[in-house]
Amino acid sequence: MKLQMTNRIASLLVLFSLAPLFGLAQNPIIQTYFTADPAPMVHDGTVYLYTTHDEDETVDNFFTMYNWRCYSTTDMVNWTDHGAVASLSDFAWSDKTNGAWAPQCIGRNGKFYLYCPIHGDGIGVLVADSPTGPFRDPLGHRLIVDSENIWHDIDPTVFIDDGQAYLYWGNPALFYVKLNEDMISYDKSIGNNGIVAAEMTKEAFGENEGRDGQHISNYTEGPWIYKRNSLYYMVYAAAGIPEYIAYSTAPSATGPWTYQGFIMKRADHLAFTNHPGIIDYKGNSYFFYHTQELSGGEGFKRSVSVEQFNYNPDGTIPLIAPTKEGVKESVANLNPYKKVEAETIAWSEGVKTEGNSKTGVYVTQINNGDFIKVKSVDFGAGAKKFEAGVATSSKGGQIEVRLNDVNGQLLGNCKVKNTDGWKKTSCKLTKVEGIHDICFVFKGNDGQLFNFDWWKFKK
Repeated sequence: MKLQMTNRIASLLVLFSLAPLFGLAQNPIIQTYFTADPAPMVHDGTVYLYTTHDEDETVDNFFTMYNWRCYSTTDMVNWTDHGAVASLSDFAWSDKTNGAWAPQCIGRNGKFYLYCPIHGDGIGVLVADSPTGPFRDPLGHRLIVDSENIWHDIDPTVFIDDGQAYLYWGNPALFYVKLNEDMISYDKSIGNNGIVAAEMTKEAFGENEGRDGQHISNYTEGPWIYKRNSLYYMVYAAAGIPEYIAYSTAPSATGPWTYQGFIMKRADHLAFTNHPGIIDYKGNSYFFYHTQELSGGEGFKRSVSVEQFNYNPDGTIPLIAPTKEGVKESVANLNPYKKVEAETIAWSEGVKTEGNSKTGVYVTQINNGDFIKVKSVDFGAGAKKFEAGVATSSKGGQIEVRLNDVNGQLLGNCKVKNTDGWKKTSCKLTKVEGIHDICFVFKGNDGQLFNFDWWKFKK
C-alpha cells in the first residue's frame, strides 16, 4: 500500500505540474493507463483502438509490457475502456513474461484477428467473435517466426485488398506474407518459404542519414498499411532513434514503394519511439501516434494521441504537428439518457479502471479531488435528475456534477454512502439544456472513496 500511495503521489505531481497545459487538452486521449503503439480499426460505425500498455512500474529501465488494451469511440472525443483484451498468458507456447509489443486487429467473415508480436518470440495471432474479445489462440504456436532474426519479428500491420490479406512487419527491414482466407496461415509458395523481403532502397523508403547504422534505409519499424483512392500507403517510424514518422506510396499492396517524406518530426514531448495509425471516420481523417508527456518525459511510459488532418489534393499527407489540443470537435453527441459506462472518458485525473467478468470495466482508485470529464453531451430540452451505479465499503463520498469543467456551475451533488455491493444512487439537478461538456468531480475524506460503474441522466 505504501508503494501504491508513493506511485499515486508521483503521478499526481506530474499531472498537477502539467495542469495549465491540459486545460483545453484532448491529448493524450487515455489518462488512466500508459498506452502506446495505437492500432485503430473502424467496424460497424465504431472506432476500436488497440494499444500496448506500458506498466506504471518499469522493470530494468526498459519497456515493461504484459498485455494489450482496447478502447472505443463513436465521437472521437470520448473513449470507452474495454480493459486488457489479451495478454502474454494467452500464448501458452511462449515463455516470455515481458514484451507485449505493437499489435493490430482486423475483422473478416464475422471474426476478429489480433496479430500480436512478442518481443524476441515471433508473432502470434488471436481470434474472437467480438472486437473486444474474448480472444483465443487458434494455432497453439507462432504464426511468424522464420524471418532472418526472430528479434526483428515485431510490429505487424494487416490489410485486405480485393479479398487478399497481407501481413507486413519488421525492424530493421520490412517483410510481408500473403495470408490465406483463414487469416491464421499464409501462402508459402512465394519468397522465402512464404516470407517476402521488401527492397530497402532510398527510392522506396528514403535515405538513411547516418544516424543509425543498423538501418539500410530511412525505414525503422512500426509499419501501417492502408489504401485510399486506389493508392497504397505504407506509414512507418523512421530515421532511427529518436523516431520520426514517414511514409511511402505504391500502385499495389506489394509495391513498388516510392518514398514521400516525413509526416511527423521529432518534438520535445514525443517519446524516442513512435508508432502511426491512420483511419478515415465519419468524413474525417485521423492520425494516431504516441508521446511521453503524461509521464513527464519518461520514454518507457507513453500515451496515445490523435490529430485530425486533411490530405493534400494530390493524395499526399501534410506534415502534422503534435498538439495538446488534439481533436477539437466531436463527430457525434453523447446521449445522456441511455446508461453510459463510467469508463467513457474524454479527460480524467487521478482515477484508474479495473474489471472483472461479472461487472465488466469500472472506474476505481477514486480519491478526493479526482475527476472525469465527458464531452459533447446532448441534454436536449433538459435533464433534472442524475443516477449512478457505485460501490464502496468505506464511508463513501460525493459526485459533484458540474457544467463544462471542474470549476463550472454545480448542477447537483450525488451522495455515495456505504454499500453492500453495487447500488444505484441519485440526486436532483439544476435543469440543464443543450449540448455541454460535463465533469464528475469526486469529493470525500482521505483514501479511496468508491468505485463507479455507470451513469445516466433523466428528464
